[in-house]
Amino acid sequence: IPSCPSTLRAHHKTHAGTSTSSSINLDPSSLIMAKDPKSTKKAATQAKKAAKANAKGTRTQRSVAVRTNCTFRRPNTLKLKRSPKYSRKSVPTRQRLDHYQIIRQPLTTESAMKKIEDHNTLVFVVDWRANKYQIRDAVKGLYDVKAEKINTLIRPDGQKKAFVKLTQDYDALDVANKIGFI
Repeated sequence: IPSCPSTLRAHHKTHAGTSTSSSINLDPSSLIMAKDPKSTKKAATQAKKAAKANAKGTRTQRSVAVRTNCTFRRPNTLKLKRSPKYSRKSVPTRQRLDHYQIIRQPLTTESAMKKIEDHNTLVFVVDWRANKYQIRDAVKGLYDVKAEKINTLIRPDGQKKAFVKLTQDYDALDVANKIGFI
C-alpha cells in the first residue's frame, strides 16, 4: 500500500466504555507471504476458513416469521399445465344423439295429417333427451328442410313428440311424400 504509514493505529471501544489503541503492522515485507513452512500452514488454514465462510454465506441466521393467527394459509405455488404423455382414452367417445337417433319416426295419426295439410307442420316422435335445437338440426340434416318453429311435449307414455313447422319455402305435404308416410 503506497500511501499508508508503516503503522496504523485503530481505536476500539471496550465493554467498560474506555477506548484502547491497538496497532496493526502494515509493513510491505510482512504482506508478502513468507516461504517458511509454519507461515504456509497458517496461510492454508486461513484460506480454508475463508473458503468455508464464503460457502456458508453471510445470511446464516434465518429469521422465523412470527405467526399471530392460528389459521395456516397455504402459499400460492407454481401450477404447471398438464402435458400427458399419452391419451387416457383409446377411442374417442361417439356422439350419443346423432340425427337418426334423435328422430325416431314420423307420426301418421289423423291429427298429425291435419297438421301437415292445414298448418304446414310435420309431427315426429323424437328422443326424449333431444332439445329443440338438436331436433331442428336433425330435420335439416335428414330431409333438407328449414324449420321455422318447433314445439315439443312429453306424451303420457313417456315419449317426446315434436311439431316441426316448416318455413313458407317448403311444403309439408311434399316433404311427407318424400319421406314416404303419406
